[in-house]
Amino acid sequence: MTTTSGTTPGTSGNTSRRTVFLLAHTGRPAAIRSAELVVQGLLRCGIGVRVLAAEAVDLPLPASVETVVDATPEVLDGCELLIVLGGDGTLLRGAEFARASGVPMLGVNLGRVGFLAEAERDDLDKVVDRVVTRAYEVEERMTIDVIVRSNGDVVHRDWALNEAAVQKVSPERMLEVVLEIDGRPATGFGCDGIVCATPTGSTAYAFSAGGPVVWPEVEALLMVPISAHALFAKPLVTSPTSVLAVEVQPHTPHGVLWCDGRRTVELPHAARVEVRRGAVPVRLARLHHASFTDRLVAKFALPVSGWRGAPPE
Repeated sequence: MTTTSGTTPGTSGNTSRRTVFLLAHTGRPAAIRSAELVVQGLLRCGIGVRVLAAEAVDLPLPASVETVVDATPEVLDGCELLIVLGGDGTLLRGAEFARASGVPMLGVNLGRVGFLAEAERDDLDKVVDRVVTRAYEVEERMTIDVIVRSNGDVVHRDWALNEAAVQKVSPERMLEVVLEIDGRPATGFGCDGIVCATPTGSTAYAFSAGGPVVWPEVEALLMVPISAHALFAKPLVTSPTSVLAVEVQPHTPHGVLWCDGRRTVELPHAARVEVRRGAVPVRLARLHHASFTDRLVAKFALPVSGWRGAPPE
């Protein structure tokens, strides 16, 4: 994870009107109201707003808001920031735009946990103020690239910010797999699946599967079994330069690959799924300098009463 200043490339010295892209979960009433407040605040300060036409029909937006039809990363051309209003699913949807365009994403959590979000719905005034004054920093979060092979041939390529999960399809039968790290077999067992995650994803699906919480600044890859039928089926943390592989055994039913819980593909017979550090990071805009420990305590409501702090030097 690397950090840069809040001014995005190409904006310094640019005399054209500043523009922000807004992505919202319009199925949530809270998102509609939040979008209205954010748009009003930005327009009032002379910053243009662009939204998808499919979302604009559900939002009470003034005529000065620009709408675009195609939901492709190119719609962010000329935008300095992507503001996303919603829960974890909406934030991961925004991450797809952010990765492909290189535009930083600023998430406002309207869901439950929202580890990718930088602000809560009560912080909308602060969000607008920080965007207007460019008072934010940008972190680069590690991603993973995923390759699916069948008989040695590449049949699918994908990526993920949180995780790539190889899972069983048939509820009544386990998935038999062999795990490989850096070209060497590590172990094999029957299981419901395997989660290959980034540090960012360590608080998502990998966490639910019993994996460790990894601080975002730690560069590593995680491999976490899901309900494994084995004595040695512990979560593994490897080097960020490692190549992880999950080989689905020929005698087992077909599996399925999920990337960030959004994109799925059925795996061919005896598939091999390879995971390595992604070539393209996701850029996240940050408003706070709070430690990840504080974020962890707040998001999971961890009990810390009785803490006395470190003794004075």
